[in-house]
Amino acid sequence: MSRNAFTRNRAFAVGAALLITAGAAGVAVASGEDVTHPGKQVGGHAAAEQAEPREQAEPREAAALTGKAKLFRKTTEDITFTFDAHLAKKDVKRPDRATGTFKFVHLEKPGGKGGWAKGRIDCLVTGGKVATTTGIITETNIKKLKGSRVGFSVHDQGRNDRLGYSWAATGGPDGTKKLTKCNSAAPFEKVKKGTGDFNVVPWKVPYPTS
Repeated sequence: MSRNAFTRNRAFAVGAALLITAGAAGVAVASGEDVTHPGKQVGGHAAAEQAEPREQAEPREAAALTGKAKLFRKTTEDITFTFDAHLAKKDVKRPDRATGTFKFVHLEKPGGKGGWAKGRIDCLVTGGKVATTTGIITETNIKKLKGSRVGFSVHDQGRNDRLGYSWAATGGPDGTKKLTKCNSAAPFEKVKKGTGDFNVVPWKVPYPTS
């Protein structure tokens, strides 16, 4: 493994597992709000309040995971994850049709050497404020990782979020293409205080009605 690829084998492990990381700008999910207008005053007398049609809010997407944050470390390591994952309302019954991007970077120190990868989302499931997502790595400085699937999990707790990744027990991404969709380890990592925030839009499970 080259020095450019990973800072060293020891840069892989942190506590239970080590990783390469990435960073990219997250996109926050905007929500619409209905607006009404008060009635007009005519000739000094209050005219009958005219109810104007409410603006129709855009359909709420079925689920989402967005945002960017660094992981907590006691070392000089600089580790950043970014997500922009969405499940359209029309695909509410098909989490494997989720779209979007992810990116992660793991540097030995801010501005230092390390590994990075980014790719496209291919599955997203959320429950309450917890999300699990997977994606295919499309660009990276670690040759063996390109084309492999990786998974992530996030627990959205305001600015005290937690994060997990599919390589928690293996010391680093191993280039596997066999990881099943929407599969990852529990969100065991802490987010570094003041570095960012993840946002999870809960999935409303389409339970059968008959």
